[in-house]
Amino acid sequence: MTAAENVCYTLINVSSDSEPPSEVSLKADLEKGEIKAKTEALKKVIIMILNGEKLPGLLMTIIRFVLPLQDHTIKKLLLVFWEIVPKTTTDGKLLQEMILVCDAYRKDLQHPNEFIRGSTLRFLCKLKESELLEPLMPAIRACLEHRHSYVRRNAVLAIYTIYRNFEHLIPDAPELIHDFLVNEKDASCKRNAFMMLIHADQDRALDYLSTCIDQVHTFGDILQLVIVELIYKVCHANPSERARFIRCIYNLLQSSSPAVKYEAAGTLVTLSSAPTAVKAAAQCYIDLIIKESDNNVKLIVLDRLIELKEHPTHERVLQDLVMDILRVLSTPDLEVRKKTLHLALDLVSSRNVEELVIVLKKEVIKTNNVTEHEDTDKYRQLLVRTLHSCSVRFPDMAANVIPVLMEFLSDTNEAAAADVLEFVREAIQRFDNLRPLIIEKMLEVFHAIKTVKIYRGALWILGEYCSTKDDIQSVMTEVRRSLGEIPIVENEIKKETGEMKPEDEVSAAPAQKLVTEMGTYVTQSALSSSRPSKKEEDRPPLRGFLMDGDFYVAASLATTLTKVALRYVAIVQDKRKQNSFVAEAMLIMVTVLHLGKSSLPKKPITDDDVDRISLCLKVLSECSPLMNDIFNKECRRSLSHMLTVRLEEEKLSQKKESEKRNVTVQADDPISFMQLTAKNEMASKEDQFQLSLLAAMGNTQRKEAADPLASKLNKVTQLTGFSDPVYAEAYVHVNQYDIVLDVLVVNQTSDTLQNCTLELATLGDLKLVEKPSPLTLAPHDFANIKANVKVASTENGIIFGNIVYDVSGAASDRNCVVLSDIHIDIMDYIQPASCTDAEFRQMWAEFEWENKVTVNTNITDLNEYLQHILKSTNMKCLTPEKALSGFCGFMAANLYARSIFGEDALANVSVEKPIHLGPDAPVNGHIRIRAKSQGMALSLGDKINLSQKKSNV
Repeated sequence: MTAAENVCYTLINVSSDSEPPSEVSLKADLEKGEIKAKTEALKKVIIMILNGEKLPGLLMTIIRFVLPLQDHTIKKLLLVFWEIVPKTTTDGKLLQEMILVCDAYRKDLQHPNEFIRGSTLRFLCKLKESELLEPLMPAIRACLEHRHSYVRRNAVLAIYTIYRNFEHLIPDAPELIHDFLVNEKDASCKRNAFMMLIHADQDRALDYLSTCIDQVHTFGDILQLVIVELIYKVCHANPSERARFIRCIYNLLQSSSPAVKYEAAGTLVTLSSAPTAVKAAAQCYIDLIIKESDNNVKLIVLDRLIELKEHPTHERVLQDLVMDILRVLSTPDLEVRKKTLHLALDLVSSRNVEELVIVLKKEVIKTNNVTEHEDTDKYRQLLVRTLHSCSVRFPDMAANVIPVLMEFLSDTNEAAAADVLEFVREAIQRFDNLRPLIIEKMLEVFHAIKTVKIYRGALWILGEYCSTKDDIQSVMTEVRRSLGEIPIVENEIKKETGEMKPEDEVSAAPAQKLVTEMGTYVTQSALSSSRPSKKEEDRPPLRGFLMDGDFYVAASLATTLTKVALRYVAIVQDKRKQNSFVAEAMLIMVTVLHLGKSSLPKKPITDDDVDRISLCLKVLSECSPLMNDIFNKECRRSLSHMLTVRLEEEKLSQKKESEKRNVTVQADDPISFMQLTAKNEMASKEDQFQLSLLAAMGNTQRKEAADPLASKLNKVTQLTGFSDPVYAEAYVHVNQYDIVLDVLVVNQTSDTLQNCTLELATLGDLKLVEKPSPLTLAPHDFANIKANVKVASTENGIIFGNIVYDVSGAASDRNCVVLSDIHIDIMDYIQPASCTDAEFRQMWAEFEWENKVTVNTNITDLNEYLQHILKSTNMKCLTPEKALSGFCGFMAANLYARSIFGEDALANVSVEKPIHLGPDAPVNGHIRIRAKSQGMALSLGDKINLSQKKSNV
């Protein structure tokens, strides 16, 4: 253990602008001052020692004038002072003055006040000098029999640490603590004593547990937690003990403490893979999620359920609990609901899909009436997507789901409505038997659609799939109803000039034949007569969109009318009716064109939309078989092809997932017999309790890569030159939210270096947690220094600094060796992630920071360049493989990743291969990066710039 690791004190913050006091003034305050002045002086002494001052002259002053005081604040401060003050001389012998201090400790251990006794015992746990502890052993033993539990429990801890560090001082500690445990009544004392026995003498702990195994459920939760840990460790080390303790774990699943239930469930799953055990543990987890109010707890326990599902043998057990898992949806937090729905969707089978759909439909209806919560819209979107997935996987459910979802097309939340529309489009294409139902529902809600994007989609579906005469007639009626009176321009001008009164606009007839201005007959129902007032809000929806200048919907309308008109001509034989319908469709297009060219809309019509509407007019006037084929067959064929490709991709990804989960056993794998397994092999399995502790501390153990080249040595950074008096190199270990620098310092001179200090500073969103302690290095000696750096966000950070030291006997100033900069790689914080195209576009529009990187590479193949970028940036390509296959000279792909801090990073790669420059010409183009924070966008750009070229190594 190095000197740097050895020192770990209580750190106390000090304001940097305060003036450091002199030793003389501190001495005066400690000798002659009042209690308050002595307290302040002692605080200053502690802070100065922590900052590296030695102050040896004050030790005797404190022993003479401060140690005898009975003030509780002084007593507390003295415990901190004795913890940090150097207790040995330079040659390692104990200072003579410490004998006086030792006597003071003994008196405090016999003090009538239980707080002073207990805090002194806590302090003794931190002492590392056996000479100081030896005289105190009788007093520490006596504290085990004190009337107050605070003293007793700290006495147990003190005995445990002394036994662990200096066993010769108290060799009978396990026996002593076992006797104490048998007679003890207080829960916290029993817990400490039992914990000591687990680590010091496991057999005694088991003996005690077997005497009271039936009373475990009556113990306090802190003792129950330690018992669970013991059972876990014993059963893993010695599997034959499982039968003896597994019932105890089952009992603890019913504990009143959530922590005990959680640990017991986790332990039960590791000890037994029987379906009953897995079911009991899963039920326990679900219970915890529902009853616990903290969302973080819910998410952690949900993760444990998801881990259970990943195990192929446990998945079947969890499928029976889908309905219980859905009870978690009562939680208002969106993240919890998202995870729950994903889990339920993974577990759904043909046995329980009907129940799942019923619950989800109820949830959808609930969200319809709730508007106050900001996440309601997103939750509704999630529910729609889940129902969509259920219907695709289990087509029998589609008929139940569609009527409920169609109501959402008129929703003000565009995202949820767009998801419904996508689902309806897929359902109407895939399930022929549902087409009449979908079209009927679509016509019902068509007039209520409020957003233009949804309106366009609905028009396309109606135009593509209405195939009967009545349906086509209904579409035309709905379109007329949505447009209002035509011609639109004259109608709007009349309204503005006030020539038309509202009551004149309403037709009283329930359904009648009307003659248009072009002399064609139109069937119009009472519904299509609108009652617009002078207010813009009362305009029919489609007219409202057109008056706002959104003529893209007009182009969509023209295509729809062309499709239905061509189909009408094919179905109806009567030439007069054919001409009448086609003429009406053309009239609508012409009046829209006229409106676009007039000055009435907020924005004029674009040339593209004019071309589209003109094309549709031409197609209707000519009615050529080729155009008929393109409008009525090719569009649907394209959709069918797209849906097939998407379905194949989904099946492929599901297959990959299932392959990952399946445990493949090779035919020639050795069979491991549990009875023949050596104990040390069993113990090599990961300790769940150790892992959870590390996770809580943020030190997640990452499995090292199997590749021998990807060893730790790749992360070693040289900080100084080989010819410098002090050589230094650092191993940079990145944990989740912090970086540990393990710096090796080598004295290359023949002198002793005193006060050798590593001074570090950081640039970027990094923060140095603690100041490394100074060292004394003998000639040609070396030492390791550890420094912790906290990370707050994903951006490139730089750690720089120097090593300063004094040469013994030299009169010169301090020597300094400047260190090379350590660049922190953001790739340690970025992980590939996926999102939908809609989410990608939304984030792309929202994020304000963009970084445009010009492609400068020696790679000549587009796909190879993309793979190289993905590998060097840890991003995931959202563009499907099929879209990137083949060769056409250029490529565009969307990439996405998330940092462990929850920051999103988007990138768009647009590259081309300049064929005119020959086959060996490198790829060129641009990569645009977008992120919420500037640091993320810049750092990712730097990373791409650094790794664009492929090395030949």
